[in-house]
Amino acid sequence: MGGEYVCTLSEELIQRAKDELGEDPARRAQDIEHIREWLKHQPHIRARTDDWTILRFLRGCKFSLERTKEKLDMFYTCKSLCPEWYTNRDPQDKKIREILELGVMLPLPGYDRLGRKVVFGRWGIYDPNKVSMDEIMKLGAMIFDVMLEEDEQASVTGVVIAGDCTGLTIAHAVAYTPASAKKSMVLWQDGYPMRPKGLNYIHTPAAFDTVFSIFKSFMKEKMKKRIHIHGSDLESLHKEIPKEILPVEYGGTNGTVEDIKNYWLQRVDARRDWLLEDEKYGVDESKRPGKAKTSADLFGIEGSFRKLNVD
Repeated sequence: MGGEYVCTLSEELIQRAKDELGEDPARRAQDIEHIREWLKHQPHIRARTDDWTILRFLRGCKFSLERTKEKLDMFYTCKSLCPEWYTNRDPQDKKIREILELGVMLPLPGYDRLGRKVVFGRWGIYDPNKVSMDEIMKLGAMIFDVMLEEDEQASVTGVVIAGDCTGLTIAHAVAYTPASAKKSMVLWQDGYPMRPKGLNYIHTPAAFDTVFSIFKSFMKEKMKKRIHIHGSDLESLHKEIPKEILPVEYGGTNGTVEDIKNYWLQRVDARRDWLLEDEKYGVDESKRPGKAKTSADLFGIEGSFRKLNVD
């Protein structure tokens, strides 16, 4: 989408944005302009200032101008404090390509019964000795960012996460340290302008419990209530995520994992320039009014997890 926002929502979704998010189409442009003006006066933030980016943050904050400002600052701060996830995001890079071709994270075509986007992860599919947790996070964010840029409906209805944990081992669990768990939760919950509306996991081996208990400890209460662990019960999964949008490998009718993976390879390639250009956006802490923020301020986990790394 270029500089000026053009609404692609159905009448029903426009109504839903009014009811659930407090969006007023008559005041939309004015709200966007207010935030754009505010961004111009933040010496430390280098942000995208196109209508669509700002609108996504307004929707994610239910049109509270103050919360939108906080969230934008937080988003760009997280981005700059996580260079290992947000730099060198070139889909043509040989190593990145190899990981993309595994299909670890796949937004599924279409929407669930409530109109939400479903993002499907295959968390045990990669070899943790060859692929680092930082690389997995980077790849996930690349695909997620392209999806959010291209899918207007998701900015109103939200996202549901589903994950197949087949193949998850202790080696995967060890790589997902408390520090990376905390960092990913701060980023998703406080940085991104949308909240996952549900978390679904299938085929969860024992190693999953170790990882998940750490992950869960950083989750907001509201989020904890949205967790569904289905074991190996596909029927239980289908109650949460309809067959119509699941790949055939999961009892669905929405193409194969391979089809969906190839679609996303094509989308990240099409957005290569956008992904590379995106690196220049972030914060310059030396210019922040008041006290500069550090990784320890945002992602520090002192105290509570000392006992995990005794030996």
